[in-house]
Amino acid sequence: MTTLSDIGVAAAINISTALLFFVAFAILRLQPWNDRVYFPKWYLKGLRTDPVHGRALVSKFINLDWRAYLSFLNWMPEALRMPEPELIDHAGLDSVVYLRIYLIGLKIFIPIAFLAWIVLVPVNWTSTGLEGSQIKNITSSNIDKLSVSNVHRGSERFWGHIVMAYAFTFWTCYVLLKEYGKVATMRLGFLAAEKRRPDQFTVLVRNIPPDPDESVSELVEHFFLVNHPDHYLTHQVVYDANKLAKLVEKKKKFKNWLVYYQNKLERTSKRPEIKTGFLGLWGKKVDAIDHHITEIDKLSKEIVEERENVTNDPKAIMPAAFVSFKTRWAAAVCAQTQQTRNPTLWLTEWAPEPRDVYWRNLPIPYVSLTVRRLIIAVTFFFLTFFFMIPIAFVQTLASLDGIQKAAPWLKPLVDIPFIKSFIQGFLPGIVLKLFLIFLPTILMIMSKFEGFGSISSLERRSASRYYLFNFVNIFLGNILTGTAFQQLSSFIHQPADQYPVTIGTAIPLKASFFITYIMVDGWASIAAEVLMLKPLIVYHLKNFFLVKTEKDREEAMDPGSIGFNTGEPRIQLYFLLGLVYAAVTPAVLPFITVFFGLAYLVFRHQIINVYNQEYESGAAFWPDVHFRIVMALIVSQIVLMGLLTTKKAASSTPFLIVLPILTIWFHRYCKGRFESAFVKFPLQEAMMKDTLERATEPNLNLKGYLQNAYVHPVFKDSMDDDDDEEDRLSIDLETESVTVRTKRQSRRNTPLPSKNNDASSPSLSDGIGNHPEP
Repeated sequence: MTTLSDIGVAAAINISTALLFFVAFAILRLQPWNDRVYFPKWYLKGLRTDPVHGRALVSKFINLDWRAYLSFLNWMPEALRMPEPELIDHAGLDSVVYLRIYLIGLKIFIPIAFLAWIVLVPVNWTSTGLEGSQIKNITSSNIDKLSVSNVHRGSERFWGHIVMAYAFTFWTCYVLLKEYGKVATMRLGFLAAEKRRPDQFTVLVRNIPPDPDESVSELVEHFFLVNHPDHYLTHQVVYDANKLAKLVEKKKKFKNWLVYYQNKLERTSKRPEIKTGFLGLWGKKVDAIDHHITEIDKLSKEIVEERENVTNDPKAIMPAAFVSFKTRWAAAVCAQTQQTRNPTLWLTEWAPEPRDVYWRNLPIPYVSLTVRRLIIAVTFFFLTFFFMIPIAFVQTLASLDGIQKAAPWLKPLVDIPFIKSFIQGFLPGIVLKLFLIFLPTILMIMSKFEGFGSISSLERRSASRYYLFNFVNIFLGNILTGTAFQQLSSFIHQPADQYPVTIGTAIPLKASFFITYIMVDGWASIAAEVLMLKPLIVYHLKNFFLVKTEKDREEAMDPGSIGFNTGEPRIQLYFLLGLVYAAVTPAVLPFITVFFGLAYLVFRHQIINVYNQEYESGAAFWPDVHFRIVMALIVSQIVLMGLLTTKKAASSTPFLIVLPILTIWFHRYCKGRFESAFVKFPLQEAMMKDTLERATEPNLNLKGYLQNAYVHPVFKDSMDDDDDEEDRLSIDLETESVTVRTKRQSRRNTPLPSKNNDASSPSLSDGIGNHPEP
């Protein structure tokens, strides 16, 4: 059983580790050769120059100004200095709203922690429930005297916990209500003030029905010219270009190596040679430059051939398309309405922004998505529930008894007080953290298999699964392993009617494990986040061995995005632990509050200087965040009801039944009041934006702006790399949207000239001049 001294040792270790990380970070970030690692965002924006150039040899690697080391914590106030509107311009709304999740944690838990320690801690500490003889099979420690377990069964003191549960619920709901409204307002304001983007005019159309008389492209154009005659502008069908993408990527690598060898030739005046075998370790030795030129020419021919196959093979054209309109208003109407009497055909949704499109999944047939998601649902079920077995096994080995049984010869070492405190207060959290290290990658692979068409939807799906996994395995799993497994011998030697009492009492007694987990996963991991040890090592290894061109250097220093699919579920776990243990074991709350404060500071610094968000969804993830916090609140209420039931507080327990009902009603109210702002775009806002754009830019060539916005990137890359104008023209013809006359006599003709008589599509000026009132 973890004691207060064990918690103290674990806290001392984690605080020392965090301080060590901060000092190391302060030293490393001042070194000129690490500048691209700790400030990559400014380099990618072109606002920072390399401090290595123009310095003496030693100064290129070591900062010799000793005064710079005195203010090693100055990055903290710098991280807080940038105001929120400027931060939105700098990093985007997604990043700013992500930071607000940490702020919500502080807003919720600082007042809750204050109330709990003022009211509940004295109530629990002055009781003597754990000293009685009612529950002899559960061992306890000093920290458990701060929990509800120390209150006598049937005591009137439980009224204090009930009143506090109401206070905690109302305060949490109040904060969530204010924050939901604030974020919704921020989102609408951001979308209204945002510059022109292709996704504002474009919808993604899925499940286009097959037609024996017309191609997919002709069918799409005919459908929208008939049903949206005054607004349709252009479209781009979706190709299955995954094989072409691999060829283009391979050609890029060869061109990069060619630049490297050409630069090497200029430096040394000696033509470089390589071996053609595996990884250049064996095989025939050839001239490196000639070899790469030959391979690039060969790949160029393969790319041209594959590109022709993709554009000319009807099987390579998927029943999906990006359809663009002349106005945002028209796109909003199309994206938010049903197109035909059959609700399973011509499905429309807002197109993700071009950076957000996950092109590999667009060729997946729509009819197969349901089967794929069923397969993944079953797989995830087994992954989640069978993962409990290795977690329970590893957690057992991480205990004193497990170590002594597995390695009896370590008993003298384990009996040392410091080692014993380290094992009980620190090791279980470390083991669990290491055991879950590959889980986000597995969940992202599963989300990709499901077929989501945007990176943001992939991350949101992966985040929801990660949270559910954490809830089952980290929260419920550790409670169960801490009661059913560790107390198995106790269960055998007690009456059956004592089982609920034992389980109910053991739930708050697991608070000590979660405190150590918060310190390991929260405090130490957040401190390690700012140190960026892995990106630092990877960058210097790549820079030394792999970087051949300046483009390589930019790719090596690119840290990626903030990682919503891993960061947000971790935050939600702390919301769950804080809300569940607020009325049960208030000793958890200070540790959670420290986590939220430290994480907000660190990630604000990272968002300003490091992470470069690869897409912008306008905080579309916020409804999921709100829902998971509400669910954590409901779980905390149910847990407290169960605990009071086992404590024979039957007269007071019914007063808690109202709380889940009120919380569910609160969630439904917020959902009806705010959620539409995150899934729909108001027609009024769209009309205002269109009107303003027509007034300020009357000659805008919108068709030229949207023409190739949703062309598959490999077509753009292959056009950029290819000097053959005929190939370039063939792609332009494929992406050009011209009107057609339907080949099916059963339907009326399109109302505009056809390509059969050499007519062109309607012009932008025609569309802008005939804009209808909504």
